[in-house]
Amino acid sequence: MLVWLNGKLIQRDSVLISAFDAGFQHGIGLFETVAARNRRVFRAQAHTRRLVESARQLLLSNSLHADPLADALELVVQRNEMDSARVRLTVTGGNLNPSRELRQTKIDPTILIEAQPPTVYPDAFFERGVMVTIADGRDNPLNPMAGHKTLNYWPRIHALQLAAAKKASEALWFTVDNHVAAGSVSNIFLAIDDVLYTPIARGEDPDRPSCVLPGITREAILQIAERLDIPTERRMLDIDRLLAADEVFLTNSSWGVLPVVAVEKSRIGRGQVGEMTSRLRQGWLELVERETAGER
Repeated sequence: MLVWLNGKLIQRDSVLISAFDAGFQHGIGLFETVAARNRRVFRAQAHTRRLVESARQLLLSNSLHADPLADALELVVQRNEMDSARVRLTVTGGNLNPSRELRQTKIDPTILIEAQPPTVYPDAFFERGVMVTIADGRDNPLNPMAGHKTLNYWPRIHALQLAAAKKASEALWFTVDNHVAAGSVSNIFLAIDDVLYTPIARGEDPDRPSCVLPGITREAILQIAERLDIPTERRMLDIDRLLAADEVFLTNSSWGVLPVVAVEKSRIGRGQVGEMTSRLRQGWLELVERETAGER
């Protein structure tokens, strides 16, 4: 299996990253997880543009460029001859050791791209829906790192571990002022009276800071909803709206659209996959196939 490390394709077993890398030493870095179908990455440039902008805003690096990174994502998939894949792009703060020894002020980031077979989810997840829990922690919209895909994923993974112990598939995060933010690894949507709602994401309202990641799949779902004449609204949502929703679903690049039929012991709607969720999931599947098969 070939991976892309700092501009070169090499065998996975040959990958060497310094023990002094800022990602290992301090968790400094960003990542993107993308889906590939038909040997093409779905919306590669949208993912790399988001990462490049986060790197600039968070002072990680100004030397990254979206187009070459998107090309590298495609190259890894094609050279490994993978029809479908889960591809991860990781960018860290780079090797800190030379800067200590030579008093360097500029450090080149470490860039790694690796592809794996896509995660396979049980059909029952999409046919009958899943249960989710509420995470114990809270997100802070005033945290400058919030809403970016940083390497600091331990709180998210920990919440997922606790959810799995309750036989749940995801853990929902609320903000410190008790508004719905997102899942540990997903964005969230609520359908109420035939209107589709999703929390305001980072950068969408200049007057309101947000800890919500502007998800690529989230944006695709909003576009699909517009084509289907489904009204959409981005707004702050509390626990009462969540539990009173007719339908709830989660989105990310791996599962696309995941129906939620219960939040812990509270049933959502009729406790079954709703019509709007099914329409949007089908629309997403068709969109991915259309874009990766070459139709634009």
